[in-house]
Amino acid sequence: MAKINLLPWRAARRKQREREFYMMLGASLVAGALVFLGAMLFMDSRIDNQQARNHYLEGENKLLDAKIVKIDKLDKEKTRLLARKQIIEQLQANRSQMVHLFDELVKTIPDGARLSGLKQSGDTLTLEGHAQSNASVANYMRSLDASQWLSHADLKKSEAKGDDKKNRFLFGLDVKLRKVGTEQTEQDASGTVPVKPATLAAPPPTTPATPPATTPPPTTPVTPVAGGKS
Repeated sequence: MAKINLLPWRAARRKQREREFYMMLGASLVAGALVFLGAMLFMDSRIDNQQARNHYLEGENKLLDAKIVKIDKLDKEKTRLLARKQIIEQLQANRSQMVHLFDELVKTIPDGARLSGLKQSGDTLTLEGHAQSNASVANYMRSLDASQWLSHADLKKSEAKGDDKKNRFLFGLDVKLRKVGTEQTEQDASGTVPVKPATLAAPPPTTPATPPATTPPPTTPVTPVAGGKS
C-alpha cells in the first residue's frame, strides 16, 4: 500500500534551511568579529611596540643632544686653549727676538752711518739715521738683507742735509723681521729654494788596534832537594 505524506514538508524544509542560514551567518559574524579583534590586538601590540621604540629613540636623542652640547663646549674650550697656547708660543719665541734684533743692528751698521730713530709696527721695522754717503746706506741695506733676523730692506728716503760730512745724508729704511724658525731662502717669493745647512759626513769608524801578542817568559823547573842528616 503506498504511503502518502500529507504534512507540509516543504515549509519544514524551508524553515530548516533558514535555521542553517542563520547559524552560518552567526558563525561568520562571530568568526569575523574574532578576526577583527585579533587584528585589532595585533595592531595595538605593533603600535605599542613602535611607541616604545619611539620613546627609546627620543631618550637617546636627548642624551645625544646633551653630549653634542658638551662636545661644543669642549670644542670652544679647546679652541680657546689653542689660541692661548699659540699666543704663549709666540711670546716665548719672541722673547729673545729683541735681543737678537739689537745685536743685529749693531753688527750690520757700517762705519759711515748711525741710527737716530727706530720704530716697530708688526713685523716691519722703520729705521732712521744719518750717513756720510749713499754708498754707506747701500752697504747698510746689503748687510740687513744678509742678516739672519732682518730682511727685505726698503729705502724710503735719502736726503742731503747741510755740509756736515759725518751727517750729510738723512735716510729712512723699512726692514722686515724674519719669523723665528723659518728657513732662509736663496730667492724671493717666486720659486724659493730653501738653503739647508750642509751636512758633514761622519768619519768612518776606527777599528781599535789589536795589541801584539806577548809570549810569557820561560819558567825554570825547580827540582826538589832531599834533606839528609849530617
